[in-house]
Amino acid sequence: MAEQAQYEELIRQFSAFGAVKRELGRIMPSDCPSGSAAVLTLLGRHGDMRMSKLAELLAVDMSVTSRHVAHVAQRGWIDRSPDPADKRSRILRLTPEGRAQLAEMSRRTCRMLAERLSDWSDDEVAQLTVLMARLRASFDDCRVPHAPLPSDTEPRPPTAPVLEQSPRTPATTT
Repeated sequence: MAEQAQYEELIRQFSAFGAVKRELGRIMPSDCPSGSAAVLTLLGRHGDMRMSKLAELLAVDMSVTSRHVAHVAQRGWIDRSPDPADKRSRILRLTPEGRAQLAEMSRRTCRMLAERLSDWSDDEVAQLTVLMARLRASFDDCRVPHAPLPSDTEPRPPTAPVLEQSPRTPATTT
């Protein structure tokens, strides 16, 4: 198991990663904030779905999901139609304009990553991807109760990672 100093350095790196996220956010179209980008990404990855499923994938409550959905619907990027199985529910689906917006976000993100990681080998990029997926999987299992920490200074032992791709990651798709 890693030492406390290693976890402390990891915490510092997480804090610094905010700068990476902010820079990626700055290249997004001005009318597409991160919540809207996440909605488009999830609909692009998973296809049509109910708002409740989208809220689950976003890991936010329905009121937040509703605001994100309203924003993308106002721009014509998604369509909300009655669910044939339950007329009280809506089915969300990308419109052609939404697919175009998603493709543009993907192009911008891939271009920036290619520029910033140009001095990285393909193997290093692949290794980062695997490690980030593993880290995310370690946090995705938040519904499983973990044993309490033995003390405030001892980190919890890591659980076995699940290497499936999380639907909560708002990575762009091509």
